[in-house]
Amino acid sequence: MLSYRIELAHQGAHQFRVTLTVPQPADQQVLALPVWIPGSYLVREFAKHWSGLSAQQAGRPVALKALDKASWQADCVADVPLQVSATVYAFDPSVRTAWLDADRAFFNPSSLCLRVLGQEEAVHRIELGPLPDGWQVGTAMRRVEHGYEATGYDELVDHPFEIGPWRAVDFDALAVPHEIVLAGAWPNADLGRLAADVQRICAAQIAFWGVAPFDRYQFQLWAVDDGHGGLEHRASTALIAARRELPTAIESTTAPSDGYVRLLGLFSHEYFHAWNVKRLRPAEFARFDYQRENTTELLWFFEGFTSYYDDLMLLRAGLIDAPRYLKLLAATVNGVLAAPGRLTQSLAEASYEAWIKYYRPDENSPNATVSYYAKGALVALCLDLALREQGRDLDGLMRQLWAETNGGPVSEAQILAAAGACAARLHDWVHTTGELPLRELLAGHGIEWRDEGRAMLAQRLGLRLREASGVQVTHVLAGSAAQETGLSARDEILGVNGWRVRRLDEALQWLEPQGALELLVVRDQRLLTLSAQLPPAGPASVTLTLGSDEGPALRLRQAWLGA
Repeated sequence: MLSYRIELAHQGAHQFRVTLTVPQPADQQVLALPVWIPGSYLVREFAKHWSGLSAQQAGRPVALKALDKASWQADCVADVPLQVSATVYAFDPSVRTAWLDADRAFFNPSSLCLRVLGQEEAVHRIELGPLPDGWQVGTAMRRVEHGYEATGYDELVDHPFEIGPWRAVDFDALAVPHEIVLAGAWPNADLGRLAADVQRICAAQIAFWGVAPFDRYQFQLWAVDDGHGGLEHRASTALIAARRELPTAIESTTAPSDGYVRLLGLFSHEYFHAWNVKRLRPAEFARFDYQRENTTELLWFFEGFTSYYDDLMLLRAGLIDAPRYLKLLAATVNGVLAAPGRLTQSLAEASYEAWIKYYRPDENSPNATVSYYAKGALVALCLDLALREQGRDLDGLMRQLWAETNGGPVSEAQILAAAGACAARLHDWVHTTGELPLRELLAGHGIEWRDEGRAMLAQRLGLRLREASGVQVTHVLAGSAAQETGLSARDEILGVNGWRVRRLDEALQWLEPQGALELLVVRDQRLLTLSAQLPPAGPASVTLTLGSDEGPALRLRQAWLGA
């Protein structure tokens, strides 16, 4: 058995102390730390936070030779217990690595636990050092005397730990025990309402799949001033959200706010991953390589289709109604349509290139990339609606794939085969950059598509801005009037047609509908004047509403939305 002792060495300095004991090391034992964490497709270089790495056997120092940026070879004697220790800096306020301060400790074992090459299938145990009074340990890892155990390294790194004076609530969903561990929330956060609503989501999803692939499940939620995200694991998920998104006692009988619906959607998304990506997963992920990128062209399915079902499950659980669901769906449509990159990068390419593009966005990202989350969700929508016109649905396809793979690795060929007569269309939606047939498919299900409102000035020009203190250009969209004018990311717009502006839309008060523009711009301390012609004011966004058709479209809509 391999054991890791993890101590809160210095909370003020955000330092864990980790000691690995290998009872029977190999001669010249190799040790490695992952460079990424499954579910977050970026090489994060966890080793950069390690210092003071040392090893010993029987009290005598053992030399460690660096083989690369994240692996070492111990010059040790075989079968004599080896101890390896290091200090790990932990101050990443995300769900992906580790955190330690006076109020809370959190870690993913992939940040703190070395992999012992050749012994990945051994039992791995985590033992925790002394904790402050009142602190508790939250994890889905199996509890044993003196610690927590996993049957191998893959299982070890798939169980985050939430440690501190958190609050918790338990509930059962279709007889499966669940727990929400909540840290950092305001005292009046209504944990009871949150648990009741999440219980409905969990019950709907277990019923959807027909099986719960875990004996119990834990949600770990850290409430912060501003943040939003999650990372899925086999029997738990780590979540981060803004405190203001949580329901409070005074809101216990009101309709959920937009922020709370967003939070419930996050719970729904990460929970759905317990089936779709943790079990049903890309064939390339049959076994992870923790030392380098693991690429696949299928993130559109595992993240995109999950993004389709996350809000749909809120509707099915009765937490939102059909009009509110369509509002959420329209927001996804508008987000995709606003990015010129959808016409440049296919979903398959976006999936494969996630490591260097999606997780490393810059000022040109909207022009060069498409989100496999958002457009993947719209492909799932299109496939669902197309299948329903044939008397099938996406629900059945998902369950079919689960049954055919026994909840295991799946290839694109298997997904296309399950799509049947829709396979060619699905292939085109994923591998080409053409527009999706959203309007037609939605109309066939009794949903009205409307182009609404007047585009604001930034949208008409093709700009994305930050206007917290002045008008700062963050992105210039391809093919836009702003690009033709010569505007650039990082420019600051000071004035329009001789007048000072602190918000760009102030200029709409004096501009002619399609008149000339003269922009006073600051670029690298220089004042520039740029001239342009104001484009026509087109529609600002798409809205989706329930139609009144009483024919086949209404029946399809009722089958899809229950409305």
